[in-house]
Amino acid sequence: MAEPVLEVRGLKKHFPVRHGLLGRGKTWVKAVDGVDFAIHPGETLGLIGESGCGKTTTSKLILLQETPTAGSIAFEGRDIAALEGTELMAYRRAVQVVFQDPFSSLSPRMRVEDIIAEPLEIHTDLSRAAVGKRVAEVLELVGLQPDVAPLFPHEFSGGQRQRIAIARALATNTRLIVLDEPVSALDVSVRAQIINQLEHLQRTLGVSYLFIGHDLATVAHISHRIAVMYLGKIVESADSDTLCARPMHPYTKALFAAALPSHPDDPQQERAIAGEVPSALRLPSGCRFHPRCPSAMPVCSEVEPTLQPRDGGGVVACHLYD
Repeated sequence: MAEPVLEVRGLKKHFPVRHGLLGRGKTWVKAVDGVDFAIHPGETLGLIGESGCGKTTTSKLILLQETPTAGSIAFEGRDIAALEGTELMAYRRAVQVVFQDPFSSLSPRMRVEDIIAEPLEIHTDLSRAAVGKRVAEVLELVGLQPDVAPLFPHEFSGGQRQRIAIARALATNTRLIVLDEPVSALDVSVRAQIINQLEHLQRTLGVSYLFIGHDLATVAHISHRIAVMYLGKIVESADSDTLCARPMHPYTKALFAAALPSHPDDPQQERAIAGEVPSALRLPSGCRFHPRCPSAMPVCSEVEPTLQPRDGGGVVACHLYD
């Protein structure tokens, strides 16, 4: 298999929180607490979990918006913590992001041509004519006509604005795009169009995706592999077909149970997960999911499970399979 585009090993991000008299006490929010995964060329890794599980913090670490507490992130075999100067700029060109809400991620005061041209002007020395040509190219890649370039974002629909955001991410010949819930703010009918567009771009350009989301149907459709995250840790990971056909961790099963059935006459699944995600300031002992787990055993509150190989490939962290 080809070398991973991105490889994350033992990644941690702990945020200090002051408390007590005059803020002299300090505790830690373990937003990301020992995460491992890899993304290969032309592959999509789906990262799913409830809000507050650490998905967005993981993406910020990859995008260098946060500094890791521990662990490493390697891009094409090179630790990104060691990048400086031109190498750091090259990494920023190669790794881009598409956010959840295209209306807030695109400046309302800039024309589309300027929005897409901005990363080219920062990261390349292309002439004005070459920049204009590249803007037209990426607009066509995402299914928009080049003649929309002089318009402003408010003149487009939500789906079209997200296409513009994707075009901006592709402008610098990107090799990895972090997609942070890129379709959750769109109408259901538009979501399918954007997902199909992303798949077409991946086949055409060979770009890799880290797809962050909570809608299982969307994540399962676009992803080659899926990692399930809970309170800063990955609790199960496998290829998409295997995970959807036979989820093993109780949390993964609960996420599937909470999803709407594909047909009203489908049999009811197991009862959806109860309660809320605990505060990251007061993590449960042992398995972090045990206070909400319908299959919890005494050992679950005492010993934290480790990731072990699961049937059909992949890994799972659960005492049910020790």
